[in-house]
Amino acid sequence: MNLTWVQIIRLGLVQMALGAIVVLMTSTLNRLMVVELALPAVIPGMLVALHYGVQMSRPKWGHASDAGGQRTRWIIGGMVALGAGAMAATVGLVVLEASFTWGMVLSIAAYGLIGVGVGASGTSLLALLATTTAPHRRAAAATITWLMMIFGIAMTAGIVGTLIDPYTPLRLIEIVAAVVLIAIGVTTLAVWGVERGLKVTREPDPTPFREGLAEVWAEPKARNFTMFVFLAMTAYFMQELILEPYAGLVFGLTPGQTTSLSGAQNGGVFIGMLTVGIMATGLKIGALRNWVMAGCLGSAGALAIITLLGPLGPGAPILPAVMTLGFFNGMFAVAAIGSMMALAGEGRERREGTRMGLWGAAQAIAAGFGGLVGAAMADILRLTLTDTQAFGAVFLFEASLFIAAAVVAAKIMDRKMPSATLVPGE
Repeated sequence: MNLTWVQIIRLGLVQMALGAIVVLMTSTLNRLMVVELALPAVIPGMLVALHYGVQMSRPKWGHASDAGGQRTRWIIGGMVALGAGAMAATVGLVVLEASFTWGMVLSIAAYGLIGVGVGASGTSLLALLATTTAPHRRAAAATITWLMMIFGIAMTAGIVGTLIDPYTPLRLIEIVAAVVLIAIGVTTLAVWGVERGLKVTREPDPTPFREGLAEVWAEPKARNFTMFVFLAMTAYFMQELILEPYAGLVFGLTPGQTTSLSGAQNGGVFIGMLTVGIMATGLKIGALRNWVMAGCLGSAGALAIITLLGPLGPGAPILPAVMTLGFFNGMFAVAAIGSMMALAGEGRERREGTRMGLWGAAQAIAAGFGGLVGAAMADILRLTLTDTQAFGAVFLFEASLFIAAAVVAAKIMDRKMPSATLVPGE
C-alpha cells in the first residue's frame, strides 16, 4: 500500500516543522548575536557550519532507521533532539551576555544537537517517503514536502519577527519554546499511525553500520549519485554568500533592494519547484532525469547572464536574471529530490535509509563547502581584479559546475524516471 495525497501532506508537515525550528537558529539567533550582542559574524557562521558538519552522520541515522524496522520513532525522536538543541542554543545566547566562555560551550553543544536532530528526523522522513510513495507520485511528493518546508520557514520568520519586538531575552525564550512545542506536537500527530496504517512490515536490518554503508557505497548507482549530489549542490550553494554583495558593489543596490533581490530568487525557486511537480506528476511530461538536466543547464545559463550584466553596471536588469536563476535552481532541486526518492529503493533491500543518509550527508557537506569556496574565491580574485571581473569569474566557475552536473546526470540517471522501486504493498 502506498501513501495517499493526504498522508504525503501530513509528512510534509514534518518538513515544515523542521524548517520552522532551523530558521530560528540560522537567521534569528544569527542576527541577535551580531547586532544585539555585537559579536563577530564569524561566530554564528561557525555555529551554523557546525550543524551542517554534524549532518555528516546522516548515513548512521538512516541505517539506524533501517535496522529498527520502524521510522516513526526516529522522526519523532529526531524532532525532540532538534527542539532540545534549539532551546539550548537560545539559552546559550542569553548566557553569552554574561559569560562568553560558558555561552560558547553551551552554544557549540546546542548546534551539534541541532545537527543530530535534523539528520535523524530528516533522513528517516525521506526514507519513509521513498519507500511508501508510488513511483508516479514521487516528483509531486518531493514538491509538496519542500514547498511546505519553505512555507514553514517563511511563516515562522514573519510571525517571530512580529512577536519578538521589543526584544528581551525572556521573550526570545518564550517564542522559541512555543515554536519547539508546536513543531514536536505537529510532527507527532503527522506521523503517528502512518506506517501502521500502511501495514509496512519491513524486517529489521541486522547488518552493522560500517558493513551496511560499505555495501551501499559498492553499488554503482548509489556511489555515482552521491558524487552527482555533491557536485550539483556545491554549485547550488556557491552563490549563496556572494550574490547580494555582488548586487550592491556592482549594481549599486541598497540593502533593501538586495533583500528584495533575495526574495525574488526564492520566489523563482518556489515557481520552479511547483512547475516540476505539476508537469512531471500532474501532466506526466518529461522524465525526472530530463528535468534535473534542464534545471542544471538553465542555472548555468542564468549565471552566465548575471555575469554578462556586470559590465552594464547600475540600471541593468539584474532582478529578472536572479529570479530566472531561482526558477532553474528550484527545478533542479525538486527533480533531484524526486530522483533521490526513486533511487533509494534500488539495490540491496532494507538499505533505503542508509542511501538517503549518504546523499543527505553529501548535500550537507556541499552546503558548507560551496558557500565557503564561493566567498573565498571572490575575496581572493578581488585582490587583483575589479569587483565585476572577480564575481563574474566565480559565477562562471559555478556555471561550469552545473554543466558538469548535467553531464553526470545524463550518464548515471535512468532515462525513464521514476523507475520501479521496492515499495511495500506493491
